[in-house]
Amino acid sequence: MSALPQHHVTFRPMSYDDLAAISRIEPTIYSHPWTLGNFNDSLNAGYSAWVMEVAGEIVGYGLVMMVLDEAHLLNVSVAKPFQGQGLGRILLAHMITVSQRHQAANMFLEVRISNTKAIALYESMGFCEMGIRRNYYPTNSGREDAVLMGLAL
Repeated sequence: MSALPQHHVTFRPMSYDDLAAISRIEPTIYSHPWTLGNFNDSLNAGYSAWVMEVAGEIVGYGLVMMVLDEAHLLNVSVAKPFQGQGLGRILLAHMITVSQRHQAANMFLEVRISNTKAIALYESMGFCEMGIRRNYYPTNSGREDAVLMGLAL
């Protein structure tokens, strides 16, 4: 399926009112989803949090934590029915732009080593593998390594 034209996609800052919808999406795409509390804490901490909408419906969201001149991408997610349409690339590009506006020099993220689709997307957007974080993510049977990736902005 081809990507939706970008003019149909809109972005706006995430609000507390969005958290109920986001907390319904999150467990449908992750085995160990963020909790409502995680999102609430991120907003309370002042992280740069955005929702992506198509026709007024939240179809994705991203959160980045700024520390000095570094952006740490904490969560970038597209609702399952909207995956495979190029929206992840559009959302990631938006989060990179947001980080550049915050004058970040670099962006970092961790991704499950088994998430080959996400790794391929990040690599296609210029991210490079910087290392492995051993036993970083929980699984149903233990722990999974994360790939640490970075992008010079």
